[in-house]
Amino acid sequence: MTTNSTFSIDALVPAEMAHRAETIGVRKATSDTTTLLVLALLAGAFIGLGALFSTTVTAGAAGVLPYGITRLLAGLAFSLGLILVIVGGAELFTGNNLVVMAWASRKITTRQLLRNWGLVYVGNFVGAALTALLVFLAGQYASGGGAVGLAVLATAQAKTNLPFVQALVSGVLCNALVCLAVWLTYSARSTTDRIMAIVFPITAFVAAGFEHCIANMYFIPLGLLVRQFAPATFWTQIGASAADYATLTWVRFVTVNLIPVTIGNIIGGSVLVGAVYWFVYMRHHRPI
Repeated sequence: MTTNSTFSIDALVPAEMAHRAETIGVRKATSDTTTLLVLALLAGAFIGLGALFSTTVTAGAAGVLPYGITRLLAGLAFSLGLILVIVGGAELFTGNNLVVMAWASRKITTRQLLRNWGLVYVGNFVGAALTALLVFLAGQYASGGGAVGLAVLATAQAKTNLPFVQALVSGVLCNALVCLAVWLTYSARSTTDRIMAIVFPITAFVAAGFEHCIANMYFIPLGLLVRQFAPATFWTQIGASAADYATLTWVRFVTVNLIPVTIGNIIGGSVLVGAVYWFVYMRHHRPI
């Protein structure tokens, strides 16, 4: 950081990170609509690619590798998604929960905050769902003798069977870790710093099985596409039928999973990370 004529390559300390978060929040909240939507679409696609990687590397691992090792691999692979978002440059709803720090400092209005969240959420949904469609059309679910598709179906069905409170609290814990990953990148001076800051918090949330609303916009639609449109040869290959996944529906995707997980993600990111760090480092800077 430049101070007078002194230049430092040291990582930023938390107080400086808070100011960077505020500045970034203002920029995000004042971006034009077209830019926000395009970058949000990219972020949804990037998270979908991370989810694709995660599902592929762990397909068929159950019963072969210990549970913890399988989840560790899933988390490490899924980290690709946020790495692409942060390093490549994109707008991710869950990470943008930290924009609340600029709002708390009265640098942006409530309308600007909600506009950012709304546009980015919609763009993320479109990007993730389109990625799921492309992956389905590519037939990737049939890889590994159908093991990938079986993993996709199992994941999607489990997510649409969560009790409301469990889905909400899992969303809280998930986005606390995601926003901590984003927060840590605010200390970074280089691309390597950013990547290293991302990997462990993201691996932790995936390994623990917590719920991320944008990832679920890929996982569950892909599972629904496989359930509804996969050919008979796929079902024969995995020794199951679409009827075995009767609770995997579009309605349950929204009501059982997406709504409570989104609420939980907002609480975890905005309150447990954004509001806490704002209170510690920024409350004395708030204009009267």
